[in-house]
Amino acid sequence: MAIAFKTQTEPAVFDLKAQLLDQGRSMDLLAKTDLMAAHIKVYAEGGENGLHAHNHEDHMFVVLTGEATFYTGVEEQLRVVSKYQGILLPKGVYYRFESTGDENMVLLRVGAQVPGTPRYRTKPDGSPIPGDSPDNKQVPVIPRAGKYFPSDLS
Repeated sequence: MAIAFKTQTEPAVFDLKAQLLDQGRSMDLLAKTDLMAAHIKVYAEGGENGLHAHNHEDHMFVVLTGEATFYTGVEEQLRVVSKYQGILLPKGVYYRFESTGDENMVLLRVGAQVPGTPRYRTKPDGSPIPGDSPDNKQVPVIPRAGKYFPSDLS
């Protein structure tokens, strides 16, 4: 349910709502400026990517429902992030994560990046990890009919 957005130059109010999933993951843009973007992400199961870094973007995740296990650094130190907790990932920090709860994981993702810097992620060996690569663990999205976050939208 991607909505076309222009970069905000005025204050913007947005809702934290998302379609729950039976399979796959989604990422919907909520608001954006030239420096910052906010997305809501839903994971039916699994996680994101192999170990990677965003070399030009600081970003954070806040768990709204479910649980995320993050692996940070090249040594992959384990960090469990529960509902209403978050993690800040400065640019250049390697990480990966997976849903480790027993329900859809819903995340708020906020990223900040200087305009004009490259938008890509890299593996520890310096090679790129494109969104549609096998390393990204993408599977087809199957929506959960009539089920949304927050649950009062169902």
